[in-house]
Amino acid sequence: MMGQIVFDPLLPWAVIAALGVLALAGTALAVWRGLAGWALRGLAAAVLVGALTQPSWQVENRDPLSDIVLMIEDRSASQRLAERAGVTTAAADALQAELEARPNTEVRRIAVGDGEGDAGTQLMTALSAALAEEPRGRVAGVFLLSDGRLHDLEIAPDLPAPMQLLLSGQEDDWDRRLIVKNAPAFAILDEEVVLTLRIEDEGAAPDEIRTDIEISIDGAEPSTFSVPIGEDLELPITLPHGGLNVIQFTVPEAEGELTDRNNTALVQINGVRDRLRVLLVSGEPHAGGRTWRNLLKSDSSVDLVHFTILRPPEKQDGVPVTELSLIAFPTRELFLDKIEDFDLIIFDRYQRRGILPAIYLDNVRRYVEDGGAVLIAAGPDFASADSIYRSPLAEIIPAEPTARLIEEAYRPEITELGQKHPVTAGLEGEGEWGRWLRQIEVEPTGGEVVMQGADDRPLLILDRVGEGRVALLASDHAWLWNRGFEGGGPQLELLRRLAHWMMKEPELEEEALWAEPTGQTMRIIRRSLEDEVGPVTITRPDGETEELVLEQVAPGRFETVYEGPEIGLYRLSEGEQQAVVGLGPAAPREFEQTIASGEALRPLIEEGRGGVLRLEEGVPDIREVREGRPAAGRGWIGITPREAYETLSVTQMPVLPSWLVLLLASALILAGWLREGRR
Repeated sequence: MMGQIVFDPLLPWAVIAALGVLALAGTALAVWRGLAGWALRGLAAAVLVGALTQPSWQVENRDPLSDIVLMIEDRSASQRLAERAGVTTAAADALQAELEARPNTEVRRIAVGDGEGDAGTQLMTALSAALAEEPRGRVAGVFLLSDGRLHDLEIAPDLPAPMQLLLSGQEDDWDRRLIVKNAPAFAILDEEVVLTLRIEDEGAAPDEIRTDIEISIDGAEPSTFSVPIGEDLELPITLPHGGLNVIQFTVPEAEGELTDRNNTALVQINGVRDRLRVLLVSGEPHAGGRTWRNLLKSDSSVDLVHFTILRPPEKQDGVPVTELSLIAFPTRELFLDKIEDFDLIIFDRYQRRGILPAIYLDNVRRYVEDGGAVLIAAGPDFASADSIYRSPLAEIIPAEPTARLIEEAYRPEITELGQKHPVTAGLEGEGEWGRWLRQIEVEPTGGEVVMQGADDRPLLILDRVGEGRVALLASDHAWLWNRGFEGGGPQLELLRRLAHWMMKEPELEEEALWAEPTGQTMRIIRRSLEDEVGPVTITRPDGETEELVLEQVAPGRFETVYEGPEIGLYRLSEGEQQAVVGLGPAAPREFEQTIASGEALRPLIEEGRGGVLRLEEGVPDIREVREGRPAAGRGWIGITPREAYETLSVTQMPVLPSWLVLLLASALILAGWLREGRR
C-alpha cells in the first residue's frame, strides 16, 4: 500500500495560477493599507484557490514484481573445444542456483547454438529476442557465458541493465589457423594465377617460425612444403584442366593447439580457356564459305587464321605467278611448325589439289592423335576422287564416302544417341528447322552418329582418335540455317558446342560426373550415353561413405540432391567417373578465431559498467548495486534491483469535502470582517 496526493484541477492550471497571483496581490494590498484582517483574508483566498485544484489522497494497492536476469549460454561449435562446454554448463548451473535463491529474482536461461549454415555464433540475436519478450523495467542484469567470439555484434540492442561476460577459455590456449587472403573464382588455363595465403598463430603460441603445408588438387596425393608462419605467402598455380578445380591446403595439427578445424582451406577455381585458336581451310569458293568465317569471327574469344584456295595450281590462264598472291602463303609454318598452336582445324569443302603435300596432312593426323581437333565440313569434294579421305587423314576420319551425292531436300534430325550427347541434346527448335538440300552418303567406320539426314543417313559423326577428336559433317548446306532458309536453325549453337566438345570442355563430355554446390547442399549430375547408371558413392570429409541412386531427368542426364552433414571436401565416384567438390568453407566461420576474448564485447559491456571475468578463476559472487554504479569487480558481478511492481487497485478521496471548503472559506472571510470592524 502506498499513498500520495494527486490533483484534478477544475480549471486550467494557467487560470488557477492567475487567480493565485490575483489573491496574493489582494493580500499584499490589504497589508499595505494596514487592514487588521489581511491574514484571514489571505487564508480564505488560499483555501478557495487550493479548492480549484481539487486535491485528493490516492492510495495504490501494489504487488511487487520480481527482477529478471537474462543468462545467455553459448553452446556453439567453438564452445565444444577443450573443456569449455563443461565449464560453461557448471558455471551456469551455479549462477542460476544463486540467483534463484535470492528473494524476488527470476532467471531466464537461454542456450544459443550455431546459426543456420555458416552464420556463426548469434549471441546478440538471441539477446535481442529475449529482451523483446520481457519488460525492460524488470531486467536487472545480463550474463553472457561464452568464449566472446560472436558474429552479430552489429545488431547489439540497447541494454536496460549491466552486462557481464564470463569467459570460458583458458589464458594459455593457443591455435594455428590457415587464411586464404586472395583466391580468384576464375582463371585462364595455361596461365599462372597467384593465391595469397597466411598461417597465423594466436594466443599463447609456442615460439615457432615455420611449419609444413600440404597442397592437393582435385583430391590427388598432396605435395608438402615448408613455409614461414605469420607472413603472406604467394603461391603461383597453373590449373591442370578446364572446369572446376578444387585445391585443398592443409597445415598439420600442432601439439597443444585448440583445434585443427581451421588448418584446412578449400579453394575452388573454374578454369576457362582464354582464346580458341582456329585454322579454317576452305576449298573452292561456295555459298556457305563466308558463313563459316563470319560465325567464327563473331565470337570475340576466337583467334581465326583462314585461307581459301581460289585458284588450283593446274589452272592455266596466263596470269603471271608474281601476281597470284600478295605474299607466299606459309603452309609449312602452319602445318608443320605451328600446328600445335591451334586448338581446332576446320576443313571446309577441301579437296586434294597438291597445295598441301601428303606429309602436311599426315602431320595433321599426328596432331589429332596427340590431342588436337579436326572438323570436316564435307561437300561434293568429299565424294570425289580427290577427296580428303584419299589421304593420310583417312586413318582418323570416322566415315568413308560411297561416292554418292544426294541432291534432295531433307530436314536434319537428332538421332536417339544424339538426344543423349551433350553436343546435340536439347538443341532448340528441333522438328521446325529449315531443310538442307544436299548430303554426301557415307558409311561410318567408327564414332557416334548424333545427327541424321535424308533417309536416316548419317549426317554428323563424332569420334575420339588417340588423345584428340574428329567431327564429320556430311553436308555443305549448314549455312542455310544461318541465312534463315525455311526458318533456319541453331547453326551457331551447334558450332559452339562442337568446338567446346573438341576442346574437351568438361561440361560437354559424354561421360561425366560433377556436382553443383549451394551452401551445404549439392546437386549431383551424371551424364552418360548409357540407358542406366549405377549409384554414386559419396566419401564424406570424415572418411565415411554412402551411396545414392540417381534418377534420370532427361535423356542421358541423371541427377540427385544431397545434403552434406558437415563442411569440407567430398569425393564422388560412379564407375570410372570421379569428382571432388567442397561444401562451404573448409574452416567454418565458427573456427576462424577460437581464442576466448572479450575485446569485441568490451565497449558494450563498459557502457553499463559491467565486467569481463574468466571462469577458470572460479564462479563470481553476485551483488546488488545501484544504477549507475560499477557493476563488476574482482571475483564479483552485480545486478541492479529494479523495484518494479504491479498496481492492483487505486483509491482516491478528496482532501477536504466541498462543504468543508465552503464552510472554512466563509468562516475565514467572516472572521476577517469582524476583526476589521472592531477597529
